[in-house]
Amino acid sequence: MFGGGSSNVRQFGILFSLIAIIVLFQILTDGLTLSSGNLINLVSQYAYILILAIGMVMVIIAGHIDLSVGSVAAFVGIVVATAMQQWNLPWPLGIVLGLVVGALIGAWQGWWVAFVGVPAFIVTLAGMLIFRGGNQLIGNANTIPVPQGFTEIGAGYLPEVGPDTGYNNLTLLLGLIIALAVIFMEFRARRVQRTMGSQPAPLWVSIIKVVVLVVVIGFASVLFAGGRVGTSFPISGIILGVLVLVYSFVTRNTIFGRHIYSVGGNKHAAELSGVKSRRIDFLVMMNMSTLAALAGMIFVARSQASGPQDGIGWELDAIAAVFIGGAAVAGGIGTVGGSIIGGLVMAVLNNGLQLLGVGADRVQIIKGLVLLVAVGLDVWNKSQGRPSIIGFLTKNRRKDKLDLEPTSSSPSVGAGEAPSEDPQGLVPTAGTPDTSRPRG
Repeated sequence: MFGGGSSNVRQFGILFSLIAIIVLFQILTDGLTLSSGNLINLVSQYAYILILAIGMVMVIIAGHIDLSVGSVAAFVGIVVATAMQQWNLPWPLGIVLGLVVGALIGAWQGWWVAFVGVPAFIVTLAGMLIFRGGNQLIGNANTIPVPQGFTEIGAGYLPEVGPDTGYNNLTLLLGLIIALAVIFMEFRARRVQRTMGSQPAPLWVSIIKVVVLVVVIGFASVLFAGGRVGTSFPISGIILGVLVLVYSFVTRNTIFGRHIYSVGGNKHAAELSGVKSRRIDFLVMMNMSTLAALAGMIFVARSQASGPQDGIGWELDAIAAVFIGGAAVAGGIGTVGGSIIGGLVMAVLNNGLQLLGVGADRVQIIKGLVLLVAVGLDVWNKSQGRPSIIGFLTKNRRKDKLDLEPTSSSPSVGAGEAPSEDPQGLVPTAGTPDTSRPRG
């Protein structure tokens, strides 16, 4: 149920924290938190922050930080709005223009970080000032509206099609597809494990996991499909979902993704292994600014105009989402899924406090305390050698699994893992000849 010890156990703790926060606010707000209208607004309002978190987690895994994402998003937003408003650029080309501008900005900042050697903190701090000023220079500190077609990426919803069922049929269909995909992936994973000679988890574990996920997906689909007429699952949520799938695959299943973890875990060791760390740093920074450009355009589309106050504080929300979602301050640890969960924690917390009528000043204080406590507990637990609560609950299962695995005289050490203890000196260390076997 908890990944067999192969997943980051802290992320399951954050997931349960998210569930607890949702239940708490559902009770305190008399059911408003999980109402259709509130869930739809929640996705629309925070999709751009979650998109920023996807790029930020890759930056932080690589051992950097990006403080310019809010200013880059605002700069791209004003450039695209100006191009469509004054140059009559069609809105599809406006989106392409925004992505190109974001990529160029990322290449500029990545060049300073990767090839000049300036710390990313300094480069992006300078970028925050430069592109914030550029936003105000191009827009003359004015608000520039955008055309109606462009607003669909930020304020649009899945359209109404098919018979009148009282729900949005496309949203229900989307939920059905996701549920079938969950079932297929779970049992495909079991088949692959058996093919490779690995022992899969007990069948009842997979059944319970699938049933729980399908129920949650079905419940959420009905809520999103049952909003007021004209609303359903937001287009920005579709964009976010596609990005989560793509970047989860890239970070977990590609050479580029594994190189990011290697550079963040130990840059010098990665270079000695043949990893081109400068190339990784350059691409990570470039990717971050491209996603910031997309997030900025989604926000402008939802607001139907670009203004001088866009993007203020976005970088802090994205960084908070990543760290709450399980990323390590020193780099080398973190996942896209964990960052999305961390972003949802902040989004639900902010939304619930607003529903309760808590002032903006106290909301900021509470969000700051949540971030500080989340990272502080992680650092303290690591310094004390103590696992999370979920790690404690799954400790015995992981121990049993290890006992069943055959031992090896030369265990492998993964990236970011410490070598196993060998008090009797039976395992030859690197650089020490193994005299236990005769040489040919």
